[in-house]
Amino acid sequence: QVQLVESGGGLVQPGGSLRLSCAASGRFFSIGNMIWYRQAPGKERDWVATSTGGGDTNYDDSVKGRFTISRDNAKNTVYLQMQSLKPEDTAVYYCRARVKSGYSASWVTYWGQGTQVTVSS
Repeated sequence: QVQLVESGGGLVQPGGSLRLSCAASGRFFSIGNMIWYRQAPGKERDWVATSTGGGDTNYDDSVKGRFTISRDNAKNTVYLQMQSLKPEDTAVYYCRARVKSGYSASWVTYWGQGTQVTVSS
């Protein structure tokens, strides 16, 4: 079983910064894409950014230039550095990862429990 645990959320003023972390633990062979999503109250869960297993990164246009996704493969952790935060960034942020239990195994998707980010003065 694999667990994803997010941390780093909180209350921040507009224009401020936060860094979210998502750490994978358990027994697995490899981790592929690690992805951040967010869900604002009353809205659907939206994609924010992706860090692929090959090292590429992609961002939604709403966060491009303000957010940076990175990963530390030795720690099985993905980060989301958020800068110039706006009230509309307020949401629960979720981590998703694709994990293989063995070389020939299929990819399995896991989700974290989410961490609240509130941007308000």
